[in-house]
Amino acid sequence: MRKVSFQSVIKTLVVSSVFFALSSSAATLTGSEAKQLSQLKNTALESDLSYQVLESLTTEVGHRLMGSEGDRKAVIWAQAKMKALGFDKVWTEEVTGTFWQRGEVEAKIIAPYPHKVVAIALGGSIATSEDGLTANIAHFETLADLKAAPDNSLNGKIAFVSYQMARDITGSGYGPAVSTRVGGANVAAKKGASALIMRSVGTDNNRIAHTGIMRYEAGVKKIPAAAISNPDADLLVNQLKRNKPVSFYLKLTSHTDPKITAVSANVIGEITGSEFPNEIVSIGAHLDSWDVGTGALDDGMGVAMMLASAHHIAQLPERPKRTIRVILFAAEEVGLLGAKEYMQIHKDNMANHIIGAEWDFGVGKIYKMTSGVGKASLGAISDLAKHLAPLGVELSNDNNARAQSDMSVMSAAGMPSMNFAPDGSTYFDYHHTENDTLDKVNPDDLKQATAVYTTFAYFAAQSGVNFRK
Repeated sequence: MRKVSFQSVIKTLVVSSVFFALSSSAATLTGSEAKQLSQLKNTALESDLSYQVLESLTTEVGHRLMGSEGDRKAVIWAQAKMKALGFDKVWTEEVTGTFWQRGEVEAKIIAPYPHKVVAIALGGSIATSEDGLTANIAHFETLADLKAAPDNSLNGKIAFVSYQMARDITGSGYGPAVSTRVGGANVAAKKGASALIMRSVGTDNNRIAHTGIMRYEAGVKKIPAAAISNPDADLLVNQLKRNKPVSFYLKLTSHTDPKITAVSANVIGEITGSEFPNEIVSIGAHLDSWDVGTGALDDGMGVAMMLASAHHIAQLPERPKRTIRVILFAAEEVGLLGAKEYMQIHKDNMANHIIGAEWDFGVGKIYKMTSGVGKASLGAISDLAKHLAPLGVELSNDNNARAQSDMSVMSAAGMPSMNFAPDGSTYFDYHHTENDTLDKVNPDDLKQATAVYTTFAYFAAQSGVNFRK
């Protein structure tokens, strides 16, 4: 028997591994399919379609709060746009929820140094009395500090949390800041407070306040909750530094009408697969927005990108092998209601959802992709990464991705998922404000992001890869 050195064995294994990886990658798409994908990517990069769709949505519809007239117009708009863009199938699935109305807001510092304050009701907040509420401020730097306050120590006071969100390309500062918005009113109520005000969950220095959903806890007294702009939060903190009682006035007329059921719908469109029509590649965004700004960033960009991506693929001479389904979810902002309804309707068909990805964050170019697939399909993900590398997208070493927002519910149900990370450095300057408007969108960055989703959708639909394995 011929003796084989240890170094020779290692060299053989390395060469074999490289060959296997290359052959697996090469087998994902044929040469002609890869060429088609390259041409498709270039089409998306050169096309203004996603910007045109976004301009249409923000101009012809505007804000789209669940149950509002804008929301109803958006559902009609989305169906018409899908049909005009060449989708093979278009339908809606009804979504219902409570009907909350923002009403009016008035806020001001009464003493020791009077100032008008820019404020906004948090989504779901109850109203103050008709005369409003005047009380001294009890200041807490963090939600944890508020939680540590003794019970009943805030009787007759307004709790103020001044925690400031940190800016980061990943948006990682959002989680620590948003916890006050979601649950702060419950904590404050348990301490005896008459209302909660908080520094806006945002990274800007504009005198504009940021809204967003809050939740009342069963069995806890409901108190009004509002956010104030970052400059006004600074102003309030500066007054508190004088070691004098600070008196604050707040009036909200926001309310939920228990007699009215808000009705919306998920809007769904498909490019039907030519060989495996029952196998679904899902791409999505949420159609609703808050009732401030025009919802251009959150999530009009996502809506426009998904519609444009599907259109580019629909223009090919042949349909891809699998079905590409675009899901525009209803009522994301008020609790992922559209996603939950979609899961209820399609729960018995989730195995046919081959892979999915959503856009609901960021303004700038996509710089990284993270997979959440079976280990056997990682070779195909590496192949996809090669197609996206010229766009400036790097492949993460992690394989633990959940889809964003609505589709995270589908990820939790076992759908293989992709997460594309865009530059979110400035996203929370505009998030949930009157400043969420079309002019904040960079058309070239929008083209790049559209090209990424177009490439992903076609690759996943044409490859035949079982991303669950």
